[in-house]
Amino acid sequence: MAKWRDVKQSRIQNEKSFESNVKSKKNDLASLPSRFKAFLTDSFLITTPITYIVMYLILGGGTAFADNRVFGWSLILGSTAFIITFFWYVKFQTPGMKAYSLKIVNNDFNRISFFQAIIRYFATIFAMISFFLLFVPFFNKEKKTFQDIISNTVIINEK
Repeated sequence: MAKWRDVKQSRIQNEKSFESNVKSKKNDLASLPSRFKAFLTDSFLITTPITYIVMYLILGGGTAFADNRVFGWSLILGSTAFIITFFWYVKFQTPGMKAYSLKIVNNDFNRISFFQAIIRYFATIFAMISFFLLFVPFFNKEKKTFQDIISNTVIINEK
């Protein structure tokens, strides 16, 4: 009897309301075009300036970058990984995701861990290198990308 009273007075969440809450959040999953636009925005806002800084200010020009490609790309990818995982972990979104009202959460629609953010970043790089992994969302019913599946995260529309 006490449990019914607690549910009635909203002290305990009803199981049916919990299921409807999860279903409503599943309807808030971000579309692939908006995710792609956010990715392109982040590429221009974060990766391009870092590439310019590494090529011309740190290494001193294009020829020095060509001579030290491994060092140059490790600086670019390392600093980009730091910035993007920081945004994902602290703010739940990068500037490109904020521009399109997107948010990154784990599969339970809670905060992602720092470990999930790092796994997601490197899974994204791996998916871009192995071109065929970019087509995973077209064969997945939930439209999850390779990095979503590996890191147990999902990108949703922010309300």
